[in-house]
Amino acid sequence: MPRFPRAALAVASVVTAAALLAGCSGGQATSDSAASGEPQTGGTLTYLEPQTWVTLYPPSAGFYPNGGIVNNITDRLLYQNPETLELEPWIATDYTVNEDATEYTFTLRDDATYSDGTPIDAENVVKNFDLFGAGDTDRALPVSEAINNYDRGEVVDEHTATFFFTAPSPGFAQAVSTINSGLLSNDTLDRTSEEFGPGNATDIVASGPFVISDEEIGTKLTLEAREDYDWAPPSLEHQGRPYLDAVDVVVASEDSVRVGTVVSQQAQIARQIEAPDEAQFDADGLSLYAAATNGVNNGLSFRFRDPLLEDIRVRQAIIAGIDRQEIVDTLFTDSYPLATGALATTALGYTDTSSSYGHDPEKAAELLDEAGWEPGSDGIREKDGQRLSLTFNEALPQPRSAEVVTLIQEQLGEIGVEVDLLPGDQAAQDAARTEVGTLQVYHSMVGRADYDVLKSQYFSGNRNTLLNGYPDGSVGDPELDDLLQQIASSPTEEGRAEASAAAQQHLADQAYILPLFEEPQVFGYVDAVQGFETESVGRPSFYETWLAQ
Repeated sequence: MPRFPRAALAVASVVTAAALLAGCSGGQATSDSAASGEPQTGGTLTYLEPQTWVTLYPPSAGFYPNGGIVNNITDRLLYQNPETLELEPWIATDYTVNEDATEYTFTLRDDATYSDGTPIDAENVVKNFDLFGAGDTDRALPVSEAINNYDRGEVVDEHTATFFFTAPSPGFAQAVSTINSGLLSNDTLDRTSEEFGPGNATDIVASGPFVISDEEIGTKLTLEAREDYDWAPPSLEHQGRPYLDAVDVVVASEDSVRVGTVVSQQAQIARQIEAPDEAQFDADGLSLYAAATNGVNNGLSFRFRDPLLEDIRVRQAIIAGIDRQEIVDTLFTDSYPLATGALATTALGYTDTSSSYGHDPEKAAELLDEAGWEPGSDGIREKDGQRLSLTFNEALPQPRSAEVVTLIQEQLGEIGVEVDLLPGDQAAQDAARTEVGTLQVYHSMVGRADYDVLKSQYFSGNRNTLLNGYPDGSVGDPELDDLLQQIASSPTEEGRAEASAAAQQHLADQAYILPLFEEPQVFGYVDAVQGFETESVGRPSFYETWLAQ
C-alpha cells in the first residue's frame, strides 16, 4: 500500500476550514503586528498552564498539561502535518503496510539519539511499542488507546522494524505520529507508572528538541534546548537545535492571573484563555490563537444504563430542553463554533447529525409526560417517588465547564429536570468518572486527528464516557461497541469512513450524546513570540518558536 497516504476524506474539510481565529491558519500562530526578519536564537519563553501535569507516560499523556510537555521532549516515527493532517517522515524515513493493515514495516533514520546518548534503533523502537501496544499491568502502565489489535514487534535489522497485529489496525500509522507514541529510551521504558509521575520529570529520557532540566513539583517545569538536536521532520523549514534556549512551564490556575501576566508582558504566552478574556488580546502588542483539536466535540455523554436515563424519551427530552445556541452565545465567542455532530467539522469521518439536537422545550415536556415523569410540588418531575435529578461532572480541562452546567441547570429546570454539579479536583473527577451511579451525564471532549477518536471516546474498553461497559464486564449496547471496533479494524479508508458514519448516526438516533461546540485550544501571547505552532490537536510545539527583540 502507498506510503504516507493522503487522508483523502479529511483534506477537503481541513483545507477549507480556516483556523478558528482570524489571522491564523493551520497549526501556526501569527500576529497582526508580527516582527519581521530572520528568526533569532536564544532567550527563555515563559509559558503559563492552567493545570499541572500528572504523568509523562506517553499512552496516558492525553490530558493537555501532560501532552504539552510530551510533545516537546519526544520524537515520533511519523509526523502529522497539522495543516493537512497528512503523515510525513520523521524518525521513520519510510514505511510500508500490507493490504489488510496487519503488518507495518518502518525504516528508521540512523542518526537520531536520546539525550543519554543511546540510539533510536529498531530494538529500541520495538521495545517502545511492545510496551505501548500491550501495556504492563504489574507496573500499572496501560495500553495506548491509540493502538488497536497489537500483537508484537520484530527487529528486522538495526534500522528496520516490523509490527504485527491480530486484526486489521488501519489507524496505526497515524497512532505512531501522536504524543501517545512519543519515543523513550530503553531505561525510561523500564520505569513504573509512579516513576513517570511528578517528582521524576528530569529522569525521563527522550530524543526530542527539549529536555527537562528542572522541576518544581506542581508549580514549574523547565524545558532546555538540546544543543545537538538535528532530526526534526524534514518538511519543517527549521532544522537543528530549537531557537529558544529554554521554556519555563509555569502553572497558573487562575484565569485572571494567566491573562494579567501575559497582558502585562511578565510572561510571553498562556494556554486556555477563556472567552470573556479574549477581547483583552485585541490590544497592541498582543495576539490570540485558537487551534483546532480535530476530534470529538465538547459535549455531554448520557449514561443510558443509569435507571434515570434508560428510557430514550428521557434522553431525547433532555436534548430538546437544552438550548446549545444560548450556551455558545452567552458563554463563548466565534472561536467556539456550534457543534453539528459528534465530531468537529475538521475531523476525519465528520458526519452532520445536527437534526437530532434541536431545541424544543414543548417537545421535551411532552416526552417526559409520555415517559411518566410528572411535575412535583416544586416543579421537579417525579416518578414512583423518585425525583428526576441528574448529576453532571465539572470537566476541569474543558473551558467554562461549571458555567456551562449552571446554564444547563437553568434550562432543564424549566422542564422539570434537576441538575447537580459534581465539583472537586482532577483526582476526585477521575474517581467519579467510572463509578456506576455517581454521574448520569459526563461532560468531556477528546482530540485526535484520526477516525479512531470516536472509539477512544465511546468504546467500553477505552474512555467509556457513556459508561456502556460496566466494571463487571457487561456491555449495555454491544451494537455500538461493534461499530466502534469496526472503525479501528476495517482495513480500508472507505470501510472506516462507513463505520464512523454509522457509529455517529447510532449515537444520535439513540440520544446518547449532545455535542455542544467545537472546542479549540486558545492561546494568548505577546507579539514578541514568533513561529509558535501546535500539533494536530492543539498541543503547543516550541521547536520553531523564537523571541523577537
